[in-house]
Amino acid sequence: MTGIGTTEWVMARCDDLTRHSARPDALERVYLSPEHSAANTAVRAWMQDAGLDTETDAAGNIWGRRAADGTPQRPATPGEPALVLGSHLDTVPDAGRYDGMLGVVLAIAVAHRLRDTVLPFALEVVGFSDEEGTRFGKALLGSCAASGQWDPAWWDQADAAGVTLREAFLRFGLAPDRVGDAARNPADLVGYLEAHIEQGPVLEAEGLPLGYVTTIAGARRFVLTVTGEARHAGGTPFARRRDALVAAAHLVTRIEELARATDSLATVGDLRVEPGAVNVIPGRAELTLDLRGRTDAGRDALWEQIAAAGREIAAARGVTFEHTETHRAPSTTCAPQLIDAVASGIAEATATTSEPLGLWSPAGHDGMAMGAVTDVGMLFLRCRDGISHHPDEHVDAADVGVALEAYTAAVLALAKEIG
Repeated sequence: MTGIGTTEWVMARCDDLTRHSARPDALERVYLSPEHSAANTAVRAWMQDAGLDTETDAAGNIWGRRAADGTPQRPATPGEPALVLGSHLDTVPDAGRYDGMLGVVLAIAVAHRLRDTVLPFALEVVGFSDEEGTRFGKALLGSCAASGQWDPAWWDQADAAGVTLREAFLRFGLAPDRVGDAARNPADLVGYLEAHIEQGPVLEAEGLPLGYVTTIAGARRFVLTVTGEARHAGGTPFARRRDALVAAAHLVTRIEELARATDSLATVGDLRVEPGAVNVIPGRAELTLDLRGRTDAGRDALWEQIAAAGREIAAARGVTFEHTETHRAPSTTCAPQLIDAVASGIAEATATTSEPLGLWSPAGHDGMAMGAVTDVGMLFLRCRDGISHHPDEHVDAADVGVALEAYTAAVLALAKEIG
């Protein structure tokens, strides 16, 4: 096997991580699961081979660190600020093999390439444990812990099997009352740099392998509930019906109409109906709503329109409309210094005189949470047809090679600027 720091090594390690899955027929790895533990173990070995000392923090994130002079050093060592590279190791159900994972493996490869290079800061690599929020319905749990934003109200959230977050911590071998120990001190951080597949079609359309991120979209998530009356499908005339599903269907199409008129995005990703029988008028419909916007103000304005539409449709159809917010994250603007470093790395790696492309990220990332404690920057890689959160997720090895060069050059450009 070709050594750490090469394109072949990066691609092979992404393949290796697919083995740690809860399903034999698809990739699924969620927070605080046996598969999470196995992935951490694999990544720990790769970090150590790259010359990093390693530690799993109080929230289950896996960290590696070297001092400024290149020697292994315990993660979160105070007194020598660190530049953090990384991404996340958890997945959505039926996932692709590059979302998050590629960023972690690339970060390890960069650390190996620079293991003999003295830097003006320590270098850390992190594999965040829960960016997707698949298991407990709350995204960014790993990076929220690392950025000191853990909310005790989350402890009672339960997964589909009824296991609470607190119980899952204990089963994983973590102490819930120690989760605050995962929080990083802003004074000990230089910044956070993440490489990630674009999860969109812009770079491919422009014929470019790489781009830098200007802003990460602000996101809000809701559960919308429409309640009507379940009655016999044959014995109830239309004039007497209070059909929750029909009202919800009108709301779904209205949500798309409203979002299309803005520069924000709205997605109804799940719809559940009760009682769910072929001969019963639906009495209750529950749907999820994901909102993302280039700006928080634009996103919030769209939500107000959607909420008003929900109330209007409910009144017209004799049902009730309620909503519960389950997630909120502010938009994050990448730091100019890190943008410049990433852009410089792209220019060097691609050997082009053209200005590298900057684009905003409608997808959420751990940088949204890390922005609370340090500056954030991101490198985007082209992915085929913009497909992500799907087994067809694909990156070309040639693009990964260019990304590895650009990521390494970005760290060195920042070191030159700071040093």
